[in-house]
Amino acid sequence: MSPPKAAESVRIVVTGVGAVSAWGWGASQLWAGLLTGETRIAEPRRFDTRDQRTRLAAEVPEPALELSTQVPGWSALSQADRFAAVAALEAVRAAGVAVGAENQGVFFGSSTAGMLEGEEYYARLSGELPGRPARRLLASQQINGPGDAVARCLRVTGPVHTVSSACSSGALAIGEALKALRAGEVETAIAGGADSLCRLTYAGFNALRAVDERPCRPFRGDRAGLSIGEGAGVLVLETLERAMARGARPLAELLGIGASCDSYHMTAPHPDGDGAARAISRALEDAHVAPGEVTFVNAHGTGTPLNDVSEWRALRKVFGERAEALPVTSVKGALGHLLGSAGAIEAVATVQSLAAGLVPPTAGDGETDAEIEVDLIRGAPRAISGPAVAISTSLAFGGANAVLILGRLPEEAAV
Repeated sequence: MSPPKAAESVRIVVTGVGAVSAWGWGASQLWAGLLTGETRIAEPRRFDTRDQRTRLAAEVPEPALELSTQVPGWSALSQADRFAAVAALEAVRAAGVAVGAENQGVFFGSSTAGMLEGEEYYARLSGELPGRPARRLLASQQINGPGDAVARCLRVTGPVHTVSSACSSGALAIGEALKALRAGEVETAIAGGADSLCRLTYAGFNALRAVDERPCRPFRGDRAGLSIGEGAGVLVLETLERAMARGARPLAELLGIGASCDSYHMTAPHPDGDGAARAISRALEDAHVAPGEVTFVNAHGTGTPLNDVSEWRALRKVFGERAEALPVTSVKGALGHLLGSAGAIEAVATVQSLAAGLVPPTAGDGETDAEIEVDLIRGAPRAISGPAVAISTSLAFGGANAVLILGRLPEEAAV
């Protein structure tokens, strides 16, 4: 890697992760589930899907009773707020960071926030559901709800930023945390995203005919669309210097962020992957990483016919012929597409991969698309070794692209 400059010389590490997903309420459940190569996409229970084209989603299971006692004001929180608060608490505890410490900031992404509860409010108001609508159902209707819930839960008094840029929201929020840490605006950043299933997005993607009737199959030849999911992913970020001084064990290093916009179409990616390629190149430049140093890709990989081809072409633009030998995985086959939280939970999975030296397989059956010469990890996890570097891509509606670069720390810095 070439020598870093100015603010980029401040090394930022991940010291804790938290997650809520269809695999359960915890990062360990997420990791164990991903390693199986199986999917958690099934028929949801939270709302009726009989009037939709498809009847599948990756729904978070009911939480254990003790979780509700750990989060203040649990009963008044939306599903997305609960996901966010539980994942953040787990990440902070894993990092060994004090709750309510000074100079902490929250950087969060979301796209639906409390929309599910807003739908219930309207259904009761209109008489579709019995009973009077409780005003608490509107408390987290705003997109900043999950990030604000985290701030209240952790008693954060520093900056609280919410990013809402469709499916790249979580990754962009982590990028904002990286910039704030480099600039010295905060000492600790709680960064991630949370979204919950709701009728509006479920029906919307069905109306677009972007949803598969089977669990999504990223990069497969017979793929037919995405599957919606829900949950949260959270990273605790701080400078390497601070982490080492307090005796923390970093899990990975956050090396860089890159972003771009296709400026092409409201819902379709640029067919040649131009915007995604720009975001990848900018992230590599920000991280001072050469394309040849990248070990694997945690792809956006939605399983739609257009996205997977476009993303593959972006990889070819950046990595050339080496793209065919670059291991690629997508967790969406197991977890579904978490929308505004997708980049956050995929960042958590990437950190776990780097820490464990294993990249989980891409769930789903079928052969890899013959026109996409990607080295798709299938069936079983793949081991990685040495100074591993990973890219995690988030390619959103409207062509809003975000790419994170994460790396495994040398042994001497990880102990």
